[in-house]
Amino acid sequence: MSKVFVGGSRRISRLNIELRKRLEQIVEKQLAILVGDANGSDKAIQDFFRERNYRNVVVFCTEGHCRNNLGQWPVRPIRPPHHTRDFEYFTAKDAAMAREADYGLMVWDGTSAGTLVNVARLVAFRRPVVVYISPQRRFLTLKSREDLAVLLASCPTAVRSRVGGYIAQHAPEFAQPGIFHTG
Repeated sequence: MSKVFVGGSRRISRLNIELRKRLEQIVEKQLAILVGDANGSDKAIQDFFRERNYRNVVVFCTEGHCRNNLGQWPVRPIRPPHHTRDFEYFTAKDAAMAREADYGLMVWDGTSAGTLVNVARLVAFRRPVVVYISPQRRFLTLKSREDLAVLLASCPTAVRSRVGGYIAQHAPEFAQPGIFHTG
């Protein structure tokens, strides 16, 4: 059964009709959902599946301690690289979901570096990822590093630099030469 890593920006706490339709398609296909436990998009996504009593969901939580598990689904505990509550600590579960997923669906607020890092991870693992760009109310499918480069080229310089910095510092294996250049 195919697995979809569904996640997004913490600043987005409501799912619009376009996103709900896309999630309904996932339900119709009976795909397995991999979702995190953060507030914002993760919690809104969990709420969507809870409302539908959809059981094919696994919540990934750091050390098995979930901040949100609205549907009381099975939990996948992820061991962080250390115990300092920093970017690496909270995103270890995202890296695990990207490795395990066959596809991704990311809800992006247009500025969240963490969401774009997840997109980069999925692309690096050769997993197709659909990005919903919330400010533009449009979906974009990325299948290659070139697709990611096009998305990043459309980002403001500050966002591109921040994403490049996160990837270089926390996930250097996903760094893509040239696409984060801001000068």
